[in-house]
Amino acid sequence: MNIDRRELLGATVAVATGASARRAAAAPVVSQGKGSGTAMYGLIGKMSAASGRRDDLVAILLEGTAAMPGCLSYVIALDPGDADGIWITEVWDSDTSHAASLAVPAVQAAIARGKPLITGFSNRVVATPVGGAGLRG
Repeated sequence: MNIDRRELLGATVAVATGASARRAAAAPVVSQGKGSGTAMYGLIGKMSAASGRRDDLVAILLEGTAAMPGCLSYVIALDPGDADGIWITEVWDSDTSHAASLAVPAVQAAIARGKPLITGFSNRVVATPVGGAGLRG
């Protein structure tokens, strides 16, 4: 499977930010109401692990990492219909925060550890979250 660099960089942040979901509940959330001039940034996508290595990859995704400034929610879910599939849903306070997360040393280290376990990415969707459980809209 051929994975382009942009897809890899966009999705491999997932490898390092698994603990962000636990931290997000305690983190302050910037209001993104109408007229604020700032929109939240969301990503939803599917990651495929090497055959039989999904649990190993999930463990890397769920490990505690350094604080991820701007990460409001990070959810990792197993795909019950695909033994190697993992769904990742992210909410950031901005696309800038998401992009900056790729420079965090803990993210770089996790990318290096997780990359050999990843066989591909699919169903990647960029969204603009407007609120929901755990988020103020």
